[in-house]
Amino acid sequence: MLQESNINLSIIVPVYNEELYLSNLFKDIKTYFNEKNIEIIFVNDGSFDSSKNILEDFKKQEYVFDLKLINLKKNKGKGYAVKKGLEICSGNYILLQDADLELDIKDSKEIYEIIKNDEKIQCIFGSRYLSGKLKKHSYFFNEIIGKFNTLLFNLFFGQSLTDVHCGLKIFHRDVYNKIKLSFNDFGLEIDIASQIIKHNFYIYEVGVSYFSRTVRDGKKITWIDGIKSYYYLFKVRFIDNSLSTLISIICSSMYMSFAGTYFGMGLGKTIFIILFFLIGLIIGLHTKIISTLIIFLLIYVGSFFGKGQGQALSVLVFFILALFIVKKIRKFNNNKKFSSLF
Repeated sequence: MLQESNINLSIIVPVYNEELYLSNLFKDIKTYFNEKNIEIIFVNDGSFDSSKNILEDFKKQEYVFDLKLINLKKNKGKGYAVKKGLEICSGNYILLQDADLELDIKDSKEIYEIIKNDEKIQCIFGSRYLSGKLKKHSYFFNEIIGKFNTLLFNLFFGQSLTDVHCGLKIFHRDVYNKIKLSFNDFGLEIDIASQIIKHNFYIYEVGVSYFSRTVRDGKKITWIDGIKSYYYLFKVRFIDNSLSTLISIICSSMYMSFAGTYFGMGLGKTIFIILFFLIGLIIGLHTKIISTLIIFLLIYVGSFFGKGQGQALSVLVFFILALFIVKKIRKFNNNKKFSSLF
């Protein structure tokens, strides 16, 4: 059900040194979103070019939507700027739009029309890798990293998204009310996606056009941001969890590392330990304390059977048996009081 508000859509646009693109951006916004029930929130994130003056001049133009402007004295990052915009927005739907014109405002209008006409859809992400829309990619390495990060995100969260880093997103206010953003820079995209999924909202995707900028054109994301994204992925998946889940993750990664010691020799054994450790991290996300203890106990029992490769096979068999038993227990455990333990 929609919230009681005269504003149906809030568009939040973080801005940092975008003097070359703001005029065309505002022209496109007036073309596609010039309606009374829409508010546009520009957040000037400490720009030191003429962006602030250009944004101030927008107030003198003719339009029917509600225009709001936030000026931050210092550059705090895209995530921080978006959070400041979210604090004052009042729309039933919230759309995040970059200011650099890499993404077409026409696509923003398209996903808005889709979500407002289907009450079952509460969240849509744009995807630069779907559909046959016009695209221009400037950097091969950036595209590969973006796709690889999305693959990792899907593995960690059991999703099938195609572009977790796309800056064009729209979601219902009910979604925003559930999430609490914590990253201040380009980790925003991972932050939003992970929290939406953790609160059991389904993410739909729509293909969008993409016109990549070069560094000379003003592109700001760097290889450092790419490296930091791996930390953000690890944090939102394996650290930002409940205490019971954290305990399960620690225990499962330890006993799976123990299981890995029975496979291979020398360097091969080290590789197996690392591989089993990663498997343990994933298992820990989907099991709780008692389930974790059952799996460890059966792996330990399996280590007493056979020698050499026979012992490794025994450990593997008992591990599979443990997963089967835990699955059956969880299926028949209908008591909500104890469900958190399994």
